[in-house]
Amino acid sequence: MKQLLQDLRTGKVELAEVPCPLVQAGYLLIATERSLISTGTERMLVEFGKAGWIDKARQQPDKVRQVLQKIRTDGVLPTVEAVKAKLDRPLPLGYCNCGKVLDVGEGVTGFAPGDRVVSSGPHAEVVCVPVNLCAKVPDGASDEEAAFTVLSAIALQGIRLASPTLGETFAVVGLGLIGLITAQLLRANGCRVIGIDIDSSREEVARLCGASVFANSSLEDPVAAAMVATNGRGVDGVLITAATKSNEPVSQAAKMCRKRGRIVLVGVSGLDLSRADFYEKELSFQVSCSYGPGRYDPEYEQKGKDYPLGFVRWTEQRNFEAVLDLMVSGRLDVRPLIGKSVPLDKAPAVYEDLSGEGLGLGILIEYPGARSLELTSLDSRRVLLSRLSSPVSPAENVSVGFVGAGNFASSVLIPAFREAGARLVAIASEKGVTAAHAARKFGFESATADFEAVVSDPKVNTVVIATRHDAHAGMAAAALRAGKHVFVEKPLALNEAQWGEVIQAYEEASAKAPLHLMVGFNRRFAPHTIRIKSLLAGAIEPKVFVMTVNAGAIPSSHWTQDPEVGGGRIIGEGCHFVDLLRFLAGSPITDVQARSVGGSPSDGVRDDKATITLSFADGSIGAIHYLANGHKSFPKERLEVFCGGRILVLDNFRRLTGYGWKGFRGEKLWRQDKGHAAEAAAFVSAVVKGGPPPIPFEELIEVTRTTFEIARRAGGRA
Repeated sequence: MKQLLQDLRTGKVELAEVPCPLVQAGYLLIATERSLISTGTERMLVEFGKAGWIDKARQQPDKVRQVLQKIRTDGVLPTVEAVKAKLDRPLPLGYCNCGKVLDVGEGVTGFAPGDRVVSSGPHAEVVCVPVNLCAKVPDGASDEEAAFTVLSAIALQGIRLASPTLGETFAVVGLGLIGLITAQLLRANGCRVIGIDIDSSREEVARLCGASVFANSSLEDPVAAAMVATNGRGVDGVLITAATKSNEPVSQAAKMCRKRGRIVLVGVSGLDLSRADFYEKELSFQVSCSYGPGRYDPEYEQKGKDYPLGFVRWTEQRNFEAVLDLMVSGRLDVRPLIGKSVPLDKAPAVYEDLSGEGLGLGILIEYPGARSLELTSLDSRRVLLSRLSSPVSPAENVSVGFVGAGNFASSVLIPAFREAGARLVAIASEKGVTAAHAARKFGFESATADFEAVVSDPKVNTVVIATRHDAHAGMAAAALRAGKHVFVEKPLALNEAQWGEVIQAYEEASAKAPLHLMVGFNRRFAPHTIRIKSLLAGAIEPKVFVMTVNAGAIPSSHWTQDPEVGGGRIIGEGCHFVDLLRFLAGSPITDVQARSVGGSPSDGVRDDKATITLSFADGSIGAIHYLANGHKSFPKERLEVFCGGRILVLDNFRRLTGYGWKGFRGEKLWRQDKGHAAEAAAFVSAVVKGGPPPIPFEELIEVTRTTFEIARRAGGRA
């Protein structure tokens, strides 16, 4: 299928061929009939992409600070590569979609194939969207009108926050699409509207949309105009729907408001506020969050858990439904806002000049083949064949299928396997976009959104799994049962049930033919780790390990903190350090202790601020301080090894220092090396030669079992 994507490095928009997505549990699969280009929002994205490195940096000062901090801790080359990897990923454009339902995912109620729906889906022939970001289109609304629903919900949410009452006067600053819709909705609330914009050509459509007064802020003082229109009393409220870096919209809004007026920022503006302007009038100021309650809440958006109507009257989805009702009743008329309709194959040209003359405010994209599209016809579109071939001569008998094409897979794992000589056969990602991009970039023979297509491909004998953590165990078990070698990025499983499934699948598959199962515990393959192992080889005394991990804070709402999706940070990342100490000790773990910060689980996330103690069969002990409450300027990972009156200190996998070691004082790498390349090479070599696995299966199981126990204790569940 075809989809509009933007290259963030250059700003260029292309109509790319990508695999069709599969329907997921809690989602709708939709064939797009119309989608709307938001000329304001999408123009900003295109302009950002076209900006040079310096201008990009100026627009994102917070990101610049993160980059500088990473340079100090990780070095220049890894930081440059990380930035390039971020900018290399294609950005799907669009969020205003109207189409028909092709299929519904498990657990979805209230929708059926054939329903007309609006959604926040991108500009693509087929989209897969969470059910709470969709709404049915009533018969009285056309596809062209319904395509404005999501954009209108942004305006509606701003108005709900402003709480207008009958007879009040409101100013709307910035008369783009959202501003003009805001004006109409205010009029529907019985309010008088003053429209303010820098473009005089917007006056006519502004008056059609309900503005009784229009002020050109580039030619006249909008504050004076508002005072004249209100007989000197000032407006009751201001909704700022402009997109600018200037502080003027907020400053002017404060000046034109009456005492105790309300200001709501729906768009983007500078926020260098004058305290006096707000203090003297006791003004209220609020920033509106997109479509309404539920936005950016993974429980609502991704898992489909609705808010109770009695407590949250207007959610994202209910705002969509309200907008559609307003369209049917005639109180919201978006037809004057339609400037042009173009077929999908002509859409990239529109992005070349979004500010050009004659395009109008709202540009609709048409999808000619949508009406004839059926679910059964998508099978041929599930797999996208690449015209490229792998630039590296493949190692004998190692033909890889990747599942997951996110940032880590694309920037680290795929290059490592390609460098190791693996044949890159197939790659899959959830929605197909990143898989298609990776296929073109690295030379995979095919790309798909279907995991089963990779596992069932007879050309694939090795599956690499780099998805979110909750899918690891199930996919690994399925690939093993299909007779494939498996490399699964850590963790292997999130709980004992998943762990047991993988063990059973491995034992059953291995009984039929020798197979390798590998978990991405890369740090044991790092050059400095290997050096430490060699230095310790002659030691007969027990060793003491102190591992300090300055993990950094991650919000509790992030998927890695979700026990069902990410498993929490001990299982999701702490397993690395358990494996590292297990490797260096060279002895089984016999006892585990763990304590975390906090009085009870109700305090929030606990297992990312924990001290873990491991005891080994040879008498060695290890302490892992996994801490998310440190400062970013401190190195992320530090290992200290005490043994026989000597000490080794490893800083961030860049510098190894020895104290008291005869003939060894230390060594430093030009760049950080955590062992990913050596790890992939070791796995590929084992598959080719049929020798022992790089990590014994028993150690994989031991480390996984240990992290479960640590998580129980650190989480207060033991």
